[in-house]
Amino acid sequence: MKARTLRHGLNLWPPFLFTGVHVTAIADDYRHARVELRMRPWNRNYVRTHFGGSLFAMTDPFWMLLTLQALGRDYIVWDKAGSIDFVKPGRGTVHARFDLDDATLDAIRAATDGGEKHLRWFDTAVVDEDGEVVAHVRKQLYVRRKRARDAVAAAS
Repeated sequence: MKARTLRHGLNLWPPFLFTGVHVTAIADDYRHARVELRMRPWNRNYVRTHFGGSLFAMTDPFWMLLTLQALGRDYIVWDKAGSIDFVKPGRGTVHARFDLDDATLDAIRAATDGGEKHLRWFDTAVVDEDGEVVAHVRKQLYVRRKRARDAVAAAS
């Protein structure tokens, strides 16, 4: 799938569309994405700051999507775990950047070369309009090269 098509699809996806999450960029090579969360009455909590679930949701799929697309069809990539550490109240528009570099992809390929599973943590900062960190999000991916039986099952 083209990155532009994925970006448009994610922006129309109800969990993002109705919470104020907006994907502003996905690079054609799937090595970079940028997402923002705009403050809306329906994504504010009781104390008028960003709802924590929305802050986590805005970051949720991106490491998996970028890694899956960058590695290609020979790999299985799943979200395994995630956590969020709230640093300060989020107000206004907040954003997160995801940058997947060659060294990380090479390390994943090397770790899974023999068919072994590999668990990899990724860290993301959610920052406000002043560049101050609102939350730290950690996501763990499960990555494995497909086995012959996986390819047969996927084809059928």
